[in-house]
Amino acid sequence: MSLMNSVRNVIVPVHKEGYPFVAGFFVASLVLGWIFKPLFWIGLILTLWCAYFFRDPERMTPQDDDLAISPADGKVSSVQMVVPPAELNLGSQPMLRISVFMNVFDCHVNRSPMRGRITNVAYRQGSFLNAELDKASEQNERNGLVIETKHGEIGVVQIAGLVARRILCFVHPNEPLDAGERIGLIRFGSRLDVFLPEGASPRVAVGQRAIAGETVIAEFGSAKGATISRRS
Repeated sequence: MSLMNSVRNVIVPVHKEGYPFVAGFFVASLVLGWIFKPLFWIGLILTLWCAYFFRDPERMTPQDDDLAISPADGKVSSVQMVVPPAELNLGSQPMLRISVFMNVFDCHVNRSPMRGRITNVAYRQGSFLNAELDKASEQNERNGLVIETKHGEIGVVQIAGLVARRILCFVHPNEPLDAGERIGLIRFGSRLDVFLPEGASPRVAVGQRAIAGETVIAEFGSAKGATISRRS
C-alpha cells in the first residue's frame, strides 16, 4: 500500500483540456513508428512532454484575505507600478503590477490570487510577441479578469506568448472565487499579470520562482514595505 501511495504522489494528474493533445501525440507516434521504428520513441518522448505540460497538481493555498498568491508557476519577470489595461476599467492611475512568466516546462493551469467575486471578464485580440517582453502587456492577445476582494478590485490578465495561441478561461462574471481556485489555462508558454490596488506590498523579487496557488506575491495591511532580496 505504501508503494502505491508513493506512486500516486509522484504521478501528477493531467488536466482534461490536455487529453486531446496527449492522445494526438500518441497516435502520431504510432504512425511515425509504423513508417520508421525509431521515430516511435521520439514521438513517445514528445507525448510524455505533452502530458507533463498539461499537468494539474494539487496546491496548498494560504487562506488569508490579506495575501495575494501567485496565479501561475514561473519566473517573476516584473514588479512595478503600471496603469492597468483600459478594458479592465480599473482607472487611469498606476497600480502595483506583478508579472509571472511561464515557459513551456512550467505548469500552465492558472489560479485566482485572492478570494472574491468576478465583476468583469474582458478578452482582447492582439499579437504573439515574446510574453517576457514588457510591451507584451499592451500588444499581445490577452484575457483579463477583475475580482472584487476585501481590499478592492484587482486585475488578473492572461497574456498569450510567442508560442501560446490559445487562452482558456474557466470562470464567468458574478462567480465567487476562493484563493487558489483554478481560473484558466494557456497553451503553450505565456504570462500572467496581477494588478493590485493601493495598500499592497510586494513579497517577491524579479527573477524569483513562483508556484501557482502557494507563493505569496503581495501582502495588504503590512507596514514592512517591499521585500528586499539579493542573489547569492
